[in-house]
Amino acid sequence: MIFAVILSVALLVLLVGIGKIQPFLAFIISALAAGLMLGMPVDKIPASIETGIGSLLGSLSIIICLGAMFGKLIADSGAAQRIAHSLVSMFGQRRITYALACTGFVTGIPLFYNVGFVLMVPLLFSIVYRTKLPAVYLGIPLLAGLSIAHGFLPPHPSPTALVGQLGASMGLTLLYGFIVAVPTLLIAGPIFATTLRNMHCTPLELFTAEELPEDQLPGAGLSFFCALLPVALIAVATLVQHLVPLSGEGAKTLAFVGNPSIVMLLALTVATLALGPLRGISLGKIMARYGDAVRDIAGILLIIAGAGALKQIYVDSGVSAELGASLAALPIQPLLLGWLVAAVIRICLGSATVAGLTAASIVAPLVSTTGVDPNLMVLAVGAGSLMCSHVNDSGFWMFKEYFNLNLRDTFRSWSLMETIVGLAGLAFVMLLSLFV
Repeated sequence: MIFAVILSVALLVLLVGIGKIQPFLAFIISALAAGLMLGMPVDKIPASIETGIGSLLGSLSIIICLGAMFGKLIADSGAAQRIAHSLVSMFGQRRITYALACTGFVTGIPLFYNVGFVLMVPLLFSIVYRTKLPAVYLGIPLLAGLSIAHGFLPPHPSPTALVGQLGASMGLTLLYGFIVAVPTLLIAGPIFATTLRNMHCTPLELFTAEELPEDQLPGAGLSFFCALLPVALIAVATLVQHLVPLSGEGAKTLAFVGNPSIVMLLALTVATLALGPLRGISLGKIMARYGDAVRDIAGILLIIAGAGALKQIYVDSGVSAELGASLAALPIQPLLLGWLVAAVIRICLGSATVAGLTAASIVAPLVSTTGVDPNLMVLAVGAGSLMCSHVNDSGFWMFKEYFNLNLRDTFRSWSLMETIVGLAGLAFVMLLSLFV
């Protein structure tokens, strides 16, 4: 079974990297091949592919499309240019990677990864154009911060579910998570980024805006307010959800208002008015730009859909459960075993959330039988779920397409960064286990 997974992934790499096949088509071909090699009934394979496409696009398409419009507005209005000027002036170019790493981590705590990605990339590109520094060199620290928050810290889906499944404490998991996350971020972000200074690329033109004269830029306060409004809305909703006991209609209303899609729509509405008509820019002109943004993002949506098709084949064939059960029988230290199970499932399936949740169900009995700290097990599984992102992960393709990189450079930057996060995260979890 594992051989079939390796073959299907290798086929995908060959089709895209050597055959220059359009990625969506390559994903569908690889998914069909994987289903056949894994012994799925031939009449079930098309339905599995359709389910995978629908399930992944269903959760991401609204966010990505609204995020593209939001990013286009922030870029074209001059708000991103103003924010870039402010950050560069505040931190200076020598420390800009540390500023971006902190920005990614802080905004990544309340934001789902894909939401944070589409929100922060426009700001990143504006800093790239302002400083003339390589996009990958600046982007890796920012995205490392987002990724670490996504894998280690509640309220993200995987760590939140892991806390419940493993009987951990939300408060202690957050505390230990910060202790592990900070040194991991420094290594995988600013330090690793120094090896990428010579990697040059031309980022996706969607977020490329012409430099505006200083007197045409919105104020710094308005620019930061509009750009960070989605982060603030989700953060407030999350805090209220955890600090204020709500039930009935109150809980339903909060869940509605705090939904990432609703947050993006509200933020886009406010930003459209504040950066458009209220500054003398017609609504028709802004809507034309939104149309351009949606057209430019269509290719990325197709690639993400293809990744969902391949992932669903792996899930429906049972390969994740079989691999996890085999690994659970190995005589390995429990924290290392939890990390290994999550890492293998992540490599095979691509989704960090699926890897974390699947690994939790496999290693949960180890927590009670071995007495290992459940809070540390949450973090060990979280670190494993971030390992070695490659062609079956939608995040891999988002990074590749937004930054307009070839496969080789995407592996060299994105995949290696995620691997460093997984390895450094495990190392600091094991170190912390000596003291708690």
